[in-house]
Amino acid sequence: MSVFTRLGALGALLALAACEPAGDAGQGATSAIDGTFSNGTLSYAAQDYFEATPGKSGGTLRVSTASDTTTLDVHSISHGNVQWLGRILFDCLLYQDEQGNISPWLAKAWDISADGKTYTFHLRDDVTFSDGEKFNARALQVNLEHMRDPATKSPLAAAYIAPYVDGRIIDEYTFEAHLREPYSPFLDVLAQSWLSMISPRQILEAPKSIAEHPIGSGPFVLESYTRDQGANFVKRKGYNWAPAVTRHQGEAYLDRLELSIVPEPMIRFSTLESGQSDFTVDAPTQNARAIRSNPALELRSRIRKANPFRSLTFNVERFPFDDVDVRRAVAKAIDREGLAWITGFGEYLAKGDFLAANTRYYDPAFKDALAYDVNEANRILDQAGWQQRDAQGYRVRNGQRLAAHLLTYETAAYPSSIAVAIQSDLKKIGLEIDIDLLPLAQVTQRRYASDFQLIGGGYWHTNTPDGLFILYHSQAISTAKLIGQNAGRFRDTELDRVLSAARRTTDPAELAGLYRTAQERLAYTIPAVPVFESHVLLAYRKAVKGLIFDTSHNTPFFTSVWLDQEGL
Repeated sequence: MSVFTRLGALGALLALAACEPAGDAGQGATSAIDGTFSNGTLSYAAQDYFEATPGKSGGTLRVSTASDTTTLDVHSISHGNVQWLGRILFDCLLYQDEQGNISPWLAKAWDISADGKTYTFHLRDDVTFSDGEKFNARALQVNLEHMRDPATKSPLAAAYIAPYVDGRIIDEYTFEAHLREPYSPFLDVLAQSWLSMISPRQILEAPKSIAEHPIGSGPFVLESYTRDQGANFVKRKGYNWAPAVTRHQGEAYLDRLELSIVPEPMIRFSTLESGQSDFTVDAPTQNARAIRSNPALELRSRIRKANPFRSLTFNVERFPFDDVDVRRAVAKAIDREGLAWITGFGEYLAKGDFLAANTRYYDPAFKDALAYDVNEANRILDQAGWQQRDAQGYRVRNGQRLAAHLLTYETAAYPSSIAVAIQSDLKKIGLEIDIDLLPLAQVTQRRYASDFQLIGGGYWHTNTPDGLFILYHSQAISTAKLIGQNAGRFRDTELDRVLSAARRTTDPAELAGLYRTAQERLAYTIPAVPVFESHVLLAYRKAVKGLIFDTSHNTPFFTSVWLDQEGL
């Protein structure tokens, strides 16, 4: 029996409510998003990513977020908060520019060998970590080794540099990285916060201390951290190496940044509204209208690149989702607009294809391939031999009911109401869903072991369309040596071919063709069900000035933020 049987009446109400504002939800989400849509693709103004004018120094910024990363070792986790938190404490080797091209940061320049397997990085000679250690070729080498060290247990950084074999220190500020094969996303992934640089002394001498008191070279230094409560950061004196793209010179403007972990959405909103906090990186969607109507507050809505949020991932080795027709019927039976409304209250943009609209090489040609169509979903199942129904209305074939368990846990991004609504949607096509609501630790364990039929929720952000490889290539299936993200154990020879080919080339025309084929293939094979874009929704008091966005993650870049003391 489903753990949500007792919520059956609630599920019915939610399913009905989800359908009512569907048209408004989609339109509202589009109009509320920062940026401009053109021919189905989304772009942002260049000035969103750099300082227009210098800010004023001083003050303490009080920030709230919904959840804790539970560790500050950014190499060892995949938590979304690292996208902005990493930029507070750390720097990266590289940065993306406004168009997504690679630009300098701690590396001044780089050379790539003709065979695409050797990268030579020429490093800045004026960067130090807050413990006094130099950033140099040795520091880079130590960090790359830490990312892939099995003891780090990295679910992200290790996979992102998987082709890295070893490196050679040519001189103090020149490092040569050797790859086992061409890997065109290598520079892109090195620009992401999860691959930030940590003090080599700390990595080698006190690696366990990184979790609670990491040492970086970034614009702020950690003063204190209390798990599940918050952290305090102070300005790093002498900092003068922000990415050139940001046009920020010198130290951060803020003296302090005080971060509070506030899981309750209403409290994040009320403290912001009352002036007890200045900024929330997790603006509650249910309060978005109130924030917009408050003259003292500002709301920003951005979309992360690469992979949209998934409502479901199929284990394609388990009944009934080893049949692509069943997967297609499920994808077409799910009311994405309704699910987007349940979670986003009109702020989320429903999504039916496999790349975010602002990702390089996104092709909107396949956005309607899995469009909501209950009649078509029923027709597909009829043709697949599931014509008979039992007394409860569920489909039966050869004496076996069409049924599955949905594995999930309670989270703000995927509340139990989403699972109930999906359960209701799929009942309409005769598929019985039992919901297994478990603690996160158990869900994570079963996810990596592929011990499920159907798993709910999830997004995987990266700054490159190679996110498709990370989620859907057969090499991304977990093994004894790899924590892989292809949890559904999906294998498709043609998809593997084009995604592998995309890693071997840097030619834009060839990449566009390969990623178009990949998007088309995913729309046909359906390893998961995209549901809406992966949104960054943040709010702040108008006394907060100088906000720009990180080019890789579309999250706030706090180095440039300053406070209008008169406006507080």
